[in-house]
Amino acid sequence: MEKGISLPVAYTPTPAPASNTRCKSLKTVAKALALGLPLYALYAWHTNQAIIPSLSRADVNFASQCVQPSPLKPSLNEKFDKAYDFLSTEAFLNASVARLSGAVRVKSESFDDLGAIGEDPRWDVFYDFASYLKKTFPLIHSKLQVDKVNTHGLLYTWEGSNKDLKPTLLMAHQDTVPVPPETIPAWTHPPWSGEYDGKYIWGRGAGDCKNQLIAIMETVELLLEAGWEPKRTILLSFGFDEECSGRQGAAYLSKFIEERYGKDSLAVIVDEGAGFEKTWGTLFAKPGTAEKGYTDVYITVRMPGGHSSIPSDHTSIGVLSELITRIEAEQYRTHLEEENPYFTQLQCGAAHSPQFSHKLKKLLAHRKHHSSSSSSSSFSSSSSAPETCKTKDHLALEAARQGGPAIKYLMQTSQAVDVITGGIKTNALPERVRVTVNHRINIGETPQVVYDRLTKLAAHVAKKHGLSLHAFDSPEEEPPNSLILTKSSHELLVAPITPSAPSSSSGQQTPFSVLAGTTRALYGEEVIVTPGIMTGNTDTRYYWDLTKHIFRWGPGYDPADEDQGLGSIHTVNERVSVRAHVNGVKWFWMFLRNMDEVEVE
Repeated sequence: MEKGISLPVAYTPTPAPASNTRCKSLKTVAKALALGLPLYALYAWHTNQAIIPSLSRADVNFASQCVQPSPLKPSLNEKFDKAYDFLSTEAFLNASVARLSGAVRVKSESFDDLGAIGEDPRWDVFYDFASYLKKTFPLIHSKLQVDKVNTHGLLYTWEGSNKDLKPTLLMAHQDTVPVPPETIPAWTHPPWSGEYDGKYIWGRGAGDCKNQLIAIMETVELLLEAGWEPKRTILLSFGFDEECSGRQGAAYLSKFIEERYGKDSLAVIVDEGAGFEKTWGTLFAKPGTAEKGYTDVYITVRMPGGHSSIPSDHTSIGVLSELITRIEAEQYRTHLEEENPYFTQLQCGAAHSPQFSHKLKKLLAHRKHHSSSSSSSSFSSSSSAPETCKTKDHLALEAARQGGPAIKYLMQTSQAVDVITGGIKTNALPERVRVTVNHRINIGETPQVVYDRLTKLAAHVAKKHGLSLHAFDSPEEEPPNSLILTKSSHELLVAPITPSAPSSSSGQQTPFSVLAGTTRALYGEEVIVTPGIMTGNTDTRYYWDLTKHIFRWGPGYDPADEDQGLGSIHTVNERVSVRAHVNGVKWFWMFLRNMDEVEVE
């Protein structure tokens, strides 16, 4: 998975971040002079009371905003129940360990600079992975239709008996991020060993996301072995370049599926994604129903070269550094749109969590009261306007203060200066320097917010140093003495929000209620299922036209594993709990059977 910020092991809240459009000290002084200090103190007190009102003024039934579907189990069937019980045996666990370990041992890295398929030999590793799957899952490869899309994309089709039912699609990706050779000595077990230590399987891809791919394949293989025959068609779609944006894998697979079935033709999609989080004394299951947007901006500075012994006062590296400093000096505003899934999790916390913050509950009640008493939320209606002291989103700021960066960036456009190049020799002034700034776009915003802000900041630096500014105007050649802003061709808008109602208007099950009911049947009714949001992006970006019911969800959970989350992926010592992996197989087994037995909208 192309991931965002990993969850911290521990976090100590820091003071609330300042507004991006800061209230200037002169403004405060002016108010004090105008009102007089005593009157201003009274004004400030009154303002604070307006921000955090008493609950009696805005009493909210939060439980009604977080209705939990009942646990949902497949119908009783002696043969299939016996096959399901086998998943809890040591025999299955050991066999599953062997299958996942074997998958990890197949080195299947993808790289940002891969050439054309058939020309760049680095693609050939996926022949090996496909061969491994064929050898390991013989029933799937003998009984299901297998299509190879754009050479290495794998699409498995298990035809259902009822063609009127929309298919279920399960997704994963075959590729992993590379392992930098210099990091190999830091691994507890070699990154391609698939080592099993009695609790974890170690290696690149163990947690992202060969575990999910193998769990899906194990589920289908065992259902075939048990003689189950689905009414609803089941599709398995496995891309092979998700870690470098999926342009060769998922992009082609989604088109292939759309050509076969048409737009809005699938009942539900489940891809890799968010998992479980314990907070406020409650265990939450958080299937991702949203993804932030994405854009990279390249900033280039062109200035005259020359000998370093006679430098200009500011070299191109210095000028670019000044701009980077200005960019990082001020963050994008923290604000929580009510369509953001984290808003729902806050309501679920207020309803079901014994340790939920009293202050957050007050702020949340105020927001709900304000929303219900006006035709549109002031936070939504003002979301495109510059943030001022009066439009601070106090609910978002307090949630970010309490939760730290992992929570803040669910409600804020992020910026990260990731790559910089420039300069080739110590005695030569650099003529060209370039930096890449990565952004993940918040719910309620578009990449244009980023472009407008960077243009404004760059204009100041360009004017100061006598450079011409080319802001997203794509000059054919880079002019001398210039500052150039260019956006990536891989811009991505915020994903459509997946519906998360517990039932349809006609009282039918919804894909979300089936997912939630399956989760609570497996892990217990104490688990609260709430929509989640992905700070990173997945292959589902190419599948938006196929269904509105897209879930980015990692269903495997091990209650005894305190090291869960995304912390070990994309870095040394990537690993996955085997108990979590086995529970993932159980979840997929129940989910496929549940989807086959219910009518969904």
